[in-house]
Amino acid sequence: MIDFHSHIIPEIDDGSRSIEETMLLIKEAQKAGFTTIISTSHYLPKQYEYDEESRKKFLEVIQMGARNLGIDINLCLGSEIYVSYDIVELLKEHKASTINGTNYVLFELPMQVEIPNLKNIIYNLLGNGYRPIIAHPERYAYVKENPNWLLEYLELGVLFQSNYASIIGLYGKEAQKTVKLLLKNNMIHFLGSDVHKSRTIYTKMPEILQELRKILERDKFKKLTKLNAQRVLENEAIYTETPTRIKKSFWN
Repeated sequence: MIDFHSHIIPEIDDGSRSIEETMLLIKEAQKAGFTTIISTSHYLPKQYEYDEESRKKFLEVIQMGARNLGIDINLCLGSEIYVSYDIVELLKEHKASTINGTNYVLFELPMQVEIPNLKNIIYNLLGNGYRPIIAHPERYAYVKENPNWLLEYLELGVLFQSNYASIIGLYGKEAQKTVKLLLKNNMIHFLGSDVHKSRTIYTKMPEILQELRKILERDKFKKLTKLNAQRVLENEAIYTETPTRIKKSFWN
């Protein structure tokens, strides 16, 4: 499996608190069955602003340390960018990062309130050759209220990544219900741990995967846990399945 979303670089955002915790996280990931972790540290102006070169060097040191400990896992660079009207400039100036140097960009939205003119931000990304991926939609209040919110953005070519932990209710029952609806209706393309601390997500992966297999057919399970992410890392196109509108009775 490939972990599409993680916070493993120590002391640069609200993720890992030390290099020791980072190594523990990587060990946990390997034990859970991950072969690759994409490091998507937060990029938030005036709060989390480590540039691409700094994060790349950090990740190289972590990769070397993992190999010295006999941990066979690949680490790739990315960012989880807090949505901004300047997102294209942040990428071009190498402040924030695409996924593994590709055209794919992971960003998150406000949890409670929709951002005005989100379509303009997406059009700007697409117009500059980027492929937008929105992180953990099931956690947003406006998506929990209306899961079909995703449909107009899917039509534009936006992709979506959900969190593994949502599937077992670690972000609440509403997020759990929402992620299952999104998965069943072909609105999710990647899964990530969004891990911040040790002994949290990776150690629960057996339970999570068991629940996930109840929701997804075998081929779709492979796409969401590995194959789609692999295509992103190689900067290849993602072939999506047609999403279906969710009947209101299912989420009320």
